[in-house]
Amino acid sequence: MTPDFWIERWQKGETAFHQAEGNDLLPKHWPALKLAAGSPVFVPLCGKSIDMAWLAGAGHRVIGAELSPLAVAEFFREQGVVAETRRVGAFEVHSAGPITIWCGDIFALPADATADVAAAYDRAALVAMPPTLQGAYAKAMRALLPAAPILLISLAYPQEQIAGPPFSTPLSQVTALFGATHDINIRETRDGLEKSPNLKARGVSRLDEAVFVLRPKGS
Repeated sequence: MTPDFWIERWQKGETAFHQAEGNDLLPKHWPALKLAAGSPVFVPLCGKSIDMAWLAGAGHRVIGAELSPLAVAEFFREQGVVAETRRVGAFEVHSAGPITIWCGDIFALPADATADVAAAYDRAALVAMPPTLQGAYAKAMRALLPAAPILLISLAYPQEQIAGPPFSTPLSQVTALFGATHDINIRETRDGLEKSPNLKARGVSRLDEAVFVLRPKGS
């Protein structure tokens, strides 16, 4: 799965993963991180997620990372703001108010982009990665956020029923990726199939949506 795959998905409007109303699990579980007011937060593979606006409204400075220039442009347009743009290495960095999005390959994101981040919110990044890339993604997140917790929303379903993305990423996979470096707390698991009509239409018969808090050990 190459970067062109995701760029093409956005160009074709094949973005069923986008949640126009945001994810209701974010406001429910974000307080568990107990962040100080104004803390900067990171949203990997952010797309045009309305969850970034919620985080900004909760008083955070938001740093997103997104591969698709179209997704970035649509986010700021839909928020009704004009972003300032600057070039930083291989990235176009778009900023408006408390929200900054680094447009480019997350695996090349410079460490100083997340240097002061207090936490991360991952709803659709890990599950967007095939298993062959999830290890590299977890390694990148550990490098970018060595001391910051992650609120992770994951999906688990019978992987043989459809070809991802999203990819089934159950507790066992989350533990394999982060268990050596993070304490893993499962906050909620629920039936997510009714909220995922696209996956249901594709043939998924069961979908567990789980919320994890991953805290670096010793932090």
